[in-house]
Amino acid sequence: MWIKQFKTTILHPFWLNLPYFWQIQTKTDHIETNLLTISSLSNIREHENERFKMFLQQIDGGQVDSKVLELNHSITPKIDCTQCGNCCKSLMITVSDEEANLLSATLNQTREIFDEQYLEKGSNGLMLINTIPCTFLSDNKCTVYEHRFAGCREFPAMHLPNFKQRLFTSFMHYHRCPIIFNVIEQLKDVLAFERD
Repeated sequence: MWIKQFKTTILHPFWLNLPYFWQIQTKTDHIETNLLTISSLSNIREHENERFKMFLQQIDGGQVDSKVLELNHSITPKIDCTQCGNCCKSLMITVSDEEANLLSATLNQTREIFDEQYLEKGSNGLMLINTIPCTFLSDNKCTVYEHRFAGCREFPAMHLPNFKQRLFTSFMHYHRCPIIFNVIEQLKDVLAFERD
């Protein structure tokens, strides 16, 4: 019996949960980019991710932001978004009046023609690109990249502060985006979260 307890202590020492041990390296340098694998793991880890969200709520937001930013800087350069394009293939894209004006001018179209061809307008004034995948996606590349919309520029938002306030949206896109998936998975290791 004492051997079993000893092994448990070695496999998960209690001191890894202390804040000054958060500087440990991640367990693996593997970056998962296969969308089928990510989707499958997302389903398998649903319960674990719910526990991780609760776990994160107990940790100082500044410390979490620091780790997420560090992981984002490490992971993002290793992922070629043009090999994926899943965000452009599966998300609704909101467009502001200013963005619509800029892009219609860039495309040498009147705003009326641009709106008719590319936008859907809600009764509350919200404008969306009228197709999924995005009409401006071609060969997994944005054909209007220099003039892309704010939501596109911001996604996957791992570089922004207040990660804990975006847990719902981050986990909503966890199955969709290899950057989000890998940042969250490595964040679990960095914070010594006990996995299922």
